[in-house]
Amino acid sequence: MNLIQQILRAVLFLVLAFFGLVMAFVFMASTALAIGVLYIIARIKGRPFGVKAYWAERRRPTMPPRPGAWSRSGQPARARDVTDIEMREIP
Repeated sequence: MNLIQQILRAVLFLVLAFFGLVMAFVFMASTALAIGVLYIIARIKGRPFGVKAYWAERRRPTMPPRPGAWSRSGQPARARDVTDIEMREIP
């Protein structure tokens, strides 16, 4: 009886492992297909395909920012040093 249970557990484990392998393969194949489609679309439109180009396009503002909207000091955030904490002395 114990031998039959061990065999059934081993068969169940192998079946689950096989389905996990199939699901991983489907996920990898669908990801490769999606990246391929994005690459082809980027080449057709004449844009570079890559993470750097994607983030540069996504970060480009759609509207001009208001003066001082992102910075309290009136300077753009990239023109001054960025720190975690701004300390002020209170008299």
